[in-house]
Amino acid sequence: MICTRTITLRPALSTALLLFALVLAGCASEAPEDSGGDAASAPEAVPTEPLGSSSIAGSVRFEGELPNLPALNMDADPACAAKHSGPVYPEILAVDDQAGLANVLVYVADNVPQGPYPPAEPPVIDQQGCRYTPRVAGIMVGQELKVLNSDELLHNVHSLSEVNRPFNRAMPAAIKQATFSFTDEEPAFRIKCDVHPWMSSYVGVFSHPYFAVSGPDGSFEIPGLPAGTYTIEAWHERLGTMRSGVTLLDGLTATVDLTFSLPE
Repeated sequence: MICTRTITLRPALSTALLLFALVLAGCASEAPEDSGGDAASAPEAVPTEPLGSSSIAGSVRFEGELPNLPALNMDADPACAAKHSGPVYPEILAVDDQAGLANVLVYVADNVPQGPYPPAEPPVIDQQGCRYTPRVAGIMVGQELKVLNSDELLHNVHSLSEVNRPFNRAMPAAIKQATFSFTDEEPAFRIKCDVHPWMSSYVGVFSHPYFAVSGPDGSFEIPGLPAGTYTIEAWHERLGTMRSGVTLLDGLTATVDLTFSLPE
């Protein structure tokens, strides 16, 4: 703030006294006078933590007979085939012995609490064994996506996003890491390697942190929600999307179990 004050001095005062008088005036630190009106409102504090202590947890299961999927043919690149001692099967349907379904992206779709939160650890997709790991990931708008190349082979990272600007970046053996980010929310889209066409991963972009990917046993958890009623969606690359309502009580965990089956 710049303020103006008039000071009258006798000519006999030295320059030192003039400086002293200016210091005493306290112009630079003077507070504005109260005009009696409403002061300008301070900007609203940006949330730095999730707004609640409730959670959604559950499991995703597969119902029905699993199709027989042939092993991947990696012979087009002998260096890829040499990285595996046995057949490698597609991860389109990753189901464990208890019918737990992995690689399902579960997220809050309605009544989502608003406000930016610090993102969790940035997601990492590794190109290892000529496969993308993990198969499915969620990321927040503006968050950094790290893509590694642990194979020491030529790969390329080609996004098929439609809302966000797509990218296509070669990663020769000498390039160990590349980073990407996204500016807008977008449903899960495919990232592929044009060099090895069997390599695929899927990424969903959100403006909030309320998402999770089911693990090898089909389990998932979405923490940090306020009490309330929500709709969650669960997306699978082959089996589609399903929705489910859930009501959360303050500080408690609600269980949601989801079952997918092959479309008829």
